[in-house]
This record gives sequence, structure tokens and C-alpha cells, in this order.
Amino acid sequence: MSNLKGGFYRRFVKRPMDLILSLIAIIVLSPLLLVVAILVRTKLGSPVLFKQKRPGLNEEIFMMYKFRTMTDERDNKGELLPDSVRLTKFGRLLRSTSLDELPELFNILKGDMSIIGPRPLLVQYLQLYNNHQKRRHEVRPGLSGMAQINGRNAISWEDKLNLDVEYVENVSFINDWMIIFSTIKKVFVREGINSETAATMEPFRGNSRSEEK
Repeated sequence: MSNLKGGFYRRFVKRPMDLILSLIAIIVLSPLLLVVAILVRTKLGSPVLFKQKRPGLNEEIFMMYKFRTMTDERDNKGELLPDSVRLTKFGRLLRSTSLDELPELFNILKGDMSIIGPRPLLVQYLQLYNNHQKRRHEVRPGLSGMAQINGRNAISWEDKLNLDVEYVENVSFINDWMIIFSTIKKVFVREGINSETAATMEPFRGNSRSEEK
């Protein structure tokens, strides 16, 4: 019965709920969006938005929007400096408060993303997932998800991807709202923004054959 209820929610309720919540959030937060955009333009320059292709539902590629948090500083060879150098104090503030994620509300409105789901990762990671991890793309990627309320960037890639698949296997109205409320709490506490060994998160490098499922 729970699977049937989850299936009904996933097919007929989740997308309309995403549409309504994202539209309300955009309207209510529009003054904040404007203020952050002005600050980003002033402190980090143009463009204000960071745009990047990410895989979504069924691995279909879409353009994801975020507020930029890094400068474009380069070395004498014209190559970008490390994240730890380009991520400014202001950029860290945007990330720690998750304000950089706000433009993704427009991705949700368009149908590229959901309020809750596995975070959209880099396109080049698609070829590195094992069959178990690929299941994270059976649902729309989310603004927040299981991994974000259970450590975010402070947990290992293996744990993060396992949590993504756990979410896919247990999509429900109750689970989504539990994650929403937990996310709001995490934003105020500012937990798990960075990994312990990098400014953001170490790149995913795939799995050894012994780890494949």
C-alpha cells in the first residue's frame, strides 16, 4: 500500500506541488533575489549567474542556474586558480546560507528540477556511476535531498550517492516534507557546507570494480 501511495504521489502530486511552491517562493523571495544579485554584481562582477549543464531526470541534460560565488582569477598561463583562492569570503557566505542556490527555483518552475531530490551533479560523472548509483536519475534532481540533510559535502561520495538512491526508493509526500523542514533547520545551523579536505567538495572519481553493485 505504501508503494502505491508513493507511486501516486510521484506521478500526480509531486510536480504540481513543486510548481506551486517554487512560484510562491519566487514571489515571496523576489526582493532577496534582487539584493543578492546586486551584491554579487558589486563584489564578484559579471555575470551574476553561474550557468552549467547538469543531468536531470533520465539523464537528460538541462542548464542549471546559481548565483556565482567565485571570481574568475587566473594564473599567468590563463588558467583558473584553485577553488580555495577564487572562493571569496562573500562567496562562502552565500554557500553557507544556501543563498547561491535560490536561482534554481526557476529550474524547478521550468520542470528541470524538483524541490526535493538528488542534487544535480556534473555531466562528466555520468560515465563513472555504477548501476546502483545511476538510479539517482530515476527522479528529477532537487534543490535539497537526503544527502543534504545528512552531511551534505562533509560525507563521502559513496554515502552521498547511496542516500540519493535511498530517496529514489522511498519517494513520498511525508519524506519530502521531512526533508524540507530538515533543510530549513540545516540552513540556519550551516552544517556540512564544505568537505574536510577541500574548499567545496572533492571531485567524484568513480568506483573500483570491487565496489560496483
